[in-house]
Order: sequence, then C-alpha cells, then structure tokens
Amino acid sequence: MVFTFGTAFSYGVFMTPFSDAFGVEPLALSTVFATMLFAFYIGAGVVGVFGARVPSRTILLVCAAISGLLAPSLYVVEGYAGLLVVFGALGLALGTVFVVLASIVPRWFDANRGTATGLIFAGNGLGLFVLPPAWQYAIDASGVRNGFFVVLSITAVAFLVAGVTCRRPDWAERSTASAGEILEWVRGLAGTRTFRLLFVGVGLSFAWYQLLTAYAIDLFTARGMTAAGASLAFGFVGGFSIISRLASGFVADTVGYRRTFIASLGSAAIGGALLVPSHSISTALSVFCLGIGLGGSATLYIPVLMRTYSRTKDTAVIGIFNVAIGTFSLVAPPVGTAIVDSTGSYTAVILLTVFALLGAIWAIAVGS
Repeated sequence: MVFTFGTAFSYGVFMTPFSDAFGVEPLALSTVFATMLFAFYIGAGVVGVFGARVPSRTILLVCAAISGLLAPSLYVVEGYAGLLVVFGALGLALGTVFVVLASIVPRWFDANRGTATGLIFAGNGLGLFVLPPAWQYAIDASGVRNGFFVVLSITAVAFLVAGVTCRRPDWAERSTASAGEILEWVRGLAGTRTFRLLFVGVGLSFAWYQLLTAYAIDLFTARGMTAAGASLAFGFVGGFSIISRLASGFVADTVGYRRTFIASLGSAAIGGALLVPSHSISTALSVFCLGIGLGGSATLYIPVLMRTYSRTKDTAVIGIFNVAIGTFSLVAPPVGTAIVDSTGSYTAVILLTVFALLGAIWAIAVGS
C-alpha cells in the first residue's frame, strides 16, 4: 500500500527533472501525469470490476511483473509519447494493486474489520508522507533514469511479496459471474437510489482532498510561509492522517463504520472552514483537523461499502467506487485552479472544499 498512493501522488516531484531530462514542456508533461491518475483510478476500477473472477494472487503478480518491466523502461524511452505509455501503464499497475489489497484484506476480519482496514490503509498515509521525498532523493542522487529504476524495482519487489502472501480467505466466496453478468449487475446497481447517493458521496469524500492539493501550498505561501514551510505544512495533513487511519478503524469497530466515517468527514469540514481566517493558530488547527478527516474518510469507506453490498463481489464493488473517486478527483484540481485564477482569492475555493465535504456527509448519511 505504501507504493500505491505514494508514487501516484509524487508527480509534483517528477515535473521539473523529467521536463529537463526528456525535453518535454511542463504543460505537456502534466497530461502524462493526468493519464497516470486516470489509469490509477478509473482504469484500475474497471480492472477491479471485470477481474473479480481472477485470483487475487494472479492479479498482484501480474502487477509486479509490469512494475519490474517498467523499471528500466526510461533507458530506452524518449519523448512525450513514450512517457505517456510508461506512466499510463504504471498508474494502472499501482491502482490495481490498491483495489485488490483494499478489497481482499478486510475479508479476513469480521469483529475487528475497521481496525484491520485502518492498519492496511496506514500504508497509504505513510506512502503520501515518505514516497515523495524518497523519489526526490533517488532522482537527485542518481538522476531521473537511475532513480526511476531503483524506486520502481523496489516497488516491484513489494508487489511480488504482496502477490505471494495475499489471498482471499478459504471461507470467502469469489464471484463466478461472467462479464455479461457483471455488466448486468452494474446496470442494476446504477438504477438504485442507494448506489447513486453512495457513488456521489464516496466521490466527494476524496474530491475535497484533490481540491485542497490544488491550492493548499500556494495558500500557505501567500500567507507568509516559505515554500519549504508550506510544503511541510501540507505534508503534515498526510502525517496526521496516518494516526487517524489507525485510530478511526479501532473507533469504528466500537461505534459503527458509518458514524465514524461521517465524523471523519465532519472533522475535515471543520478543518476546511478554519482555513478561511488567515491566522497561524487557525491554520495549525486546520491542518490537524484535515489530517484526522483524511485518514478516517480514506479508510472507512471500504467497510461501509462491504456492509452495503455482496461480499462475493468485493473487488468489483471497490472497482466501481474507484471509478467514482477517479471521476471526481480528475475534475476537482482544474476546477480549484480555475476558481483561484478567476477570483484572485482563495476564499471561494476553500468554501467549495467545505461544501464538497458537506455534500459527502449528506450523501453518505442518506445513502447508507
């Protein structure tokens, strides 16, 4: 899990060195990383839906093989088209590993599913905290191509270990539905009010963080922080999320998954509102509340969905809602950037972040 979100959201580290190394303009390079995210969320979501019949070990081992093959790819790839293929394939492998692990590991636990999910999702938070500086160090120390080879080789080994060790429990049924039956099942889900509400609610539960990512560092810099200080402040959102990923699962096992999920979204909404006043204490409290909200919401949507839908289609369910996350997350950053550019202020986009969270709370509360 450390290598899934951690690498997918390290694209800010890649931008300048990859632009220099391959002679690709930053604007064009941004579409390469947008393709990676598209494949990470939506491509892997589709794989999750139609790969539900395939053993989890097989999928993970294929992703390990893809990562291993991609590791030396930059030694032979040149230009925009080559990077587009490499990062598209990488996003698909990273996202597929996330979907499989997120759907399989909780199946091993009943009484303490929230705690177990919190433990596995702590890997995501750790990845957001550790992988960007790890990529930065590898690239600075050995160059773009060598750094890419080293980190992606380590990633391939981690995925290989996951493939060897991760499997569905013997008592857990696996879907035997054909592709046609899966499509019919998806059409049936799409026709229900519960699914539509949860699709929107889960999408908004992640879209707020994508909005925040688009403007947070610039906001902190505009309020007097240095560039390094602003990056550190934003990094603490991910740092606090590690704590809440662990704690929220434990709490949810006691008071309920849906209640704790909604409470996490409420914490993030309070954190967003605290960004409106430009005061250092308010900003510090905001970072804390946002981190607590991020960890809880990113962890608990899995148990909520597992309680709502058939367990035999676990990977398919997570895959479908990965598409929801991807749809909202791809739209949110350009919308946030456009609002800041057009208004010259951060107030409107902060309020949009809060409204997205309130919308998520409403949809989850009504839908589940």
